[in-house]
Amino acid sequence: MPDSKRFLHPEAIKRISRLDLRAQHIVEGFLSGMHRSPYFGQSVEFLQHREYVPGDDLRHVDWQVWARQDRLYVKQFEEDTNMRCYLLTDVSNSMKYGRGPLNKYEYASTIAASLAFLILKNQDAVGCMTFDDQVRARVPVSSQRKHLNAIIQSLDINRPADKTNLHDIFRKAAEIFPKRGMMIVVSDLFADVEQTLRGLRILRQRGHDVLLFHVMDDDELDFPFAGPTRFDDLESNSHLNCNPKALRDGYLEALQEFLLDVKHGAAQSAVDYALTRTSDPLDAVLAQFLSRRMSRLRNK
Repeated sequence: MPDSKRFLHPEAIKRISRLDLRAQHIVEGFLSGMHRSPYFGQSVEFLQHREYVPGDDLRHVDWQVWARQDRLYVKQFEEDTNMRCYLLTDVSNSMKYGRGPLNKYEYASTIAASLAFLILKNQDAVGCMTFDDQVRARVPVSSQRKHLNAIIQSLDINRPADKTNLHDIFRKAAEIFPKRGMMIVVSDLFADVEQTLRGLRILRQRGHDVLLFHVMDDDELDFPFAGPTRFDDLESNSHLNCNPKALRDGYLEALQEFLLDVKHGAAQSAVDYALTRTSDPLDAVLAQFLSRRMSRLRNK
């Protein structure tokens, strides 16, 4: 998709203020740039017939059955069966940070809204939960297109606040969404790593397929600061005045240890992990999801 990045870069997306329009723009721009079908691939493995309903794609009508029975049926393939997706979006205080076009909260909300739009466009079912140290809003699972409005509202109302407690949140998510599905977590993961990984294991033990978008700002990954700087902790009242050059090597070393611990822990629990910069074009996020979706279906 050579042209989509120009339109899906955060600098362009920032100019669209409404989250619903932003999600629609991203998904439609992404799909128009794809050479393959946007519907996650069509399986060659026939599953069953079901009666035709107005709006079904006529390409899937089984005309041989119609010729014999004078009734319209469509072929249903393995990929066409509904998938349940659960969006877990971090709205804690640390998500406020960002000096680029979109801060982490805005970027994460845009990811979640775009995925919801894409999932509903494919007639799959999606639910949503926003959280900090507790559940702030939850939207039940549905495959109705109008369901997107409820998800957008849950993301847009909940401005970043409080700290993050990922272990308890993941345990609560397993209770709120007990049926097996795909859990899509969007967070900066600024919490105790061992507790976070324990929470992810709970989701996997409950049979969920887990996709983790680890959202971080370029500043957090590159530490580009120079000259006297004041660093404020967004989840407490503490701050630090210092020369960043004296901290850079130690910070980057600790950061790499943190990222490796999360990545390796996720791999051990068969959690699909994607480190995502807030400067990354949004089509990269959607491509990651589609790749995971198709891989999941192939391995069923």
